[in-house]
Amino acid sequence: MKLFFKDQLSLCVLYIFNMIFLVGLYQWMGGFEDHLYYFYFLTIFFLGCYLVYRYYTHKNFYKRLSKPPSTLEEYLSSEGSTPLDQGLDELLKQQYYLYQNQLQNYTRNQKEHLMFMNQWVHQMKTPLSVIQLIIQENEDELPMENIREEVERLNSGLNMALYMARLDDFQQDFHVDKILLKPLALEVVNELKRLFIRKRVYPEVHIEEGAVIYSDEKWIKFILQQLLTNAIRYSKENNKKIFIYSYVKGQYRVLEVKDKGVGIPKSDIKRVFEAFYTGENGRDFGESTGMGLYLVRKVCEKLDHKIEIESEIMEGTAIRIIFKNGNIT
Repeated sequence: MKLFFKDQLSLCVLYIFNMIFLVGLYQWMGGFEDHLYYFYFLTIFFLGCYLVYRYYTHKNFYKRLSKPPSTLEEYLSSEGSTPLDQGLDELLKQQYYLYQNQLQNYTRNQKEHLMFMNQWVHQMKTPLSVIQLIIQENEDELPMENIREEVERLNSGLNMALYMARLDDFQQDFHVDKILLKPLALEVVNELKRLFIRKRVYPEVHIEEGAVIYSDEKWIKFILQQLLTNAIRYSKENNKKIFIYSYVKGQYRVLEVKDKGVGIPKSDIKRVFEAFYTGENGRDFGESTGMGLYLVRKVCEKLDHKIEIESEIMEGTAIRIIFKNGNIT
């Protein structure tokens, strides 16, 4: 109520002045019977003066409503010149500080969650390492191969959870360096050799010596692992091959993983990069989490690399990572 009266004070002053002035003028002239136009003119004149005054005193207020500040600092440094403007400033600033407190609480909770995820994954990796050592000591026994397969699946899932947690703090976990593609590809293939052997799928690396990109080696390695794992998983028949290519196309270098697997239905291909989307193949094979290609896409976006996919049913799938100008040699 107090703000209302403060905002309408100028209107009240005008009304009182208009009433006193016109009554005084009426008495001085002895009535308006012969000069009624004076009454109309003065009333409209005072109203016009009030509107002009109102406009200039509230001009900044209307400007701020029609063109909000482009930066937060510009908004916080602005000060209202009228009671209504000042009241709105105070309300918005209180809401901003409330939002900041809630955001800080949310950020703190997210950091605690990230810390927990990191610690949990590392703790889970310790018993996995012990199990792997036991398997190596007894690898000639048949049951150990089944245990090894489950351990590898568990280790893959833990790595994916760890990379998912790190994605939120990508800028702190990101380092651009010169990367030789062929040694990196051979390293990833070697790490997945047991999966290749178990699925009876054979890799072929066609990358010229000296092919170089500039990116984050850890994340590029993660991308290649995900692409190869998917290619192996969906190579339905034995003795299939997976091809890893690298070539220059215009001003860009392309890293391509191509399989001869089941392919992706056209109804699914536009959604394979969505989180938790498994599609028809995921339901048929039963091993998909729907997070692998989603994480690949998110990492490529953060690294400023482009990703493309082509697929035909029963013909296979090709996924290309395109390194933009300035990221190749």
